[in-house]
Amino acid sequence: MALWNYREALSLADKLRRSYYELLRDDLDQFLIQYSLIDSYHNFISRQMPYPFVEKRELKPRARIPDQEYELHNSFLVAFVEDAIPAEHKKYIRFFEENRTTKVNLLRAKSLPRLGSYDRNWRYLESIHFRNFIRPLLPVDYALLIQRDPASHSRSRYHLSHYHVRIDWPISDAAEDLARSLRYISKEIYEKGEKCAEDLQRKLFEYYGQPVMAGGRRTAAIVAAQYLRRVPGITTVYASSSGSRALIRISERGVARLVLMKFLKADLEEIAAQNGLSPHKVKKYYVVAREGSERVCIVQATYSRTYHARAPEDGKLRDLKPDLNWLAVGEQHILPNPGVWKYPPLPVNVIYT
Repeated sequence: MALWNYREALSLADKLRRSYYELLRDDLDQFLIQYSLIDSYHNFISRQMPYPFVEKRELKPRARIPDQEYELHNSFLVAFVEDAIPAEHKKYIRFFEENRTTKVNLLRAKSLPRLGSYDRNWRYLESIHFRNFIRPLLPVDYALLIQRDPASHSRSRYHLSHYHVRIDWPISDAAEDLARSLRYISKEIYEKGEKCAEDLQRKLFEYYGQPVMAGGRRTAAIVAAQYLRRVPGITTVYASSSGSRALIRISERGVARLVLMKFLKADLEEIAAQNGLSPHKVKKYYVVAREGSERVCIVQATYSRTYHARAPEDGKLRDLKPDLNWLAVGEQHILPNPGVWKYPPLPVNVIYT
């Protein structure tokens, strides 16, 4: 059961914390888009290899994604939690003293590059050194955990508290938890038989916009997103996948997938005109790179959940119909490049054209 409240139900203190969290999340979004997509693109270009662009059909709900891993594509898993995770959740979210981001632990970890100098304040999101601190930790196995520092009573401060965080919750438990909340079962996943239990596990992946055979980080991301509903406050899970060549973002708003896509110059000029922008401004603020007659841009697809993926209003038990879609394409946008201050995302329709 979700423990987060809409803004209207929050105290003034918690409204201020929510605002601060969302402000920091906006900034983290920008950094992770750069690292996941643009830096990965340049990894390929610097090796004189073609970047494996995502095809439009791969952004459709239930799409099959080619089962190939690209080593040059940056991968990571980050969970950013609005509150501090209570210690009782350590059974499934493995954050302990030995994987805290202390100098002693980081120096002991052989999988990490040499730290050189280190200041504990670098762990805090407001630090000007935070991006340099998190960057070498992103490729480390499992997840990075960013949460509120419980010691900061007077004002909420957020820090990268733990690295190498495993989410040890079985997929069947996550599917059971989701199915119970959507009223497809009353108690346990096998109550309607093995076939229904298997279908519910497949639907867990669809609910979070992933194929059933999704790779390790994407599977860990959806299990984490489902488990962290038990934790107070809102949570954002980011997964950058070398298989899907995408940045996946799961939050209280639902699921979004961000990818690099190529556009013809003429198509971008038409999009510019529709949004009252000059072609020069689109080129300056929205184009990541040029490839011949085509322009590379960041595309974000956000997905909405259908009636079958929302809890029924009457609260009654219902039967699962596996063929019915749980996700639909909500909105599609071309995003401005990371750090662009003044210009908004541009609505487009690319998936079904």
